[in-house]
Amino acid sequence: MATTRTAAADTGTGGGISGGRGGGRGTSRGAGKSTGTGTGTGKVAGSGGRRDRVRYRGRDRDRGQTAIEFVGVTPLIILLLVLLWQCALFGYTFTLASNAADMGARAGGGSQGNRGAACESAANEDLPGAWKSGSIDCGVSGAGLYRARVHLDVPVLVPGVLDWGPTVTGEAASVKEG
Repeated sequence: MATTRTAAADTGTGGGISGGRGGGRGTSRGAGKSTGTGTGTGKVAGSGGRRDRVRYRGRDRDRGQTAIEFVGVTPLIILLLVLLWQCALFGYTFTLASNAADMGARAGGGSQGNRGAACESAANEDLPGAWKSGSIDCGVSGAGLYRARVHLDVPVLVPGVLDWGPTVTGEAASVKEG
């Protein structure tokens, strides 16, 4: 970038360094002129004038850009949170199915009377309301084991509302006593 220094810039009576951002015309159009008061305040003539408005016009166009970007990204953030919540429900359903099967197999294997009723009662005991609609299969398995299998549907977003989705199966076996 070539610059030209004028004699007026050296005396403080006006002028200044020309070139650079003058639009390629070689004049500064008032930029860098001193006020001529000699007080050393450093004020530049033309502050707040047309040139300053032109210089900052690009920033004015960007006003509100952050708000617009936030509004555009907010649905994506909400969708991500819904997907994470759905993954948490899937994992929780798997834990519930495994625990219910374990409790049912333990109760059915240790029961002296009606093993099937004891198994189903124990498996349903700790299930929350939205998951009680699942199926429970209890029965004697070979080699002296009592087996329980619990099938639970994964709820969508909010338990009890729009129940659709994959079915999670939990299986457990316990030694048959008595």
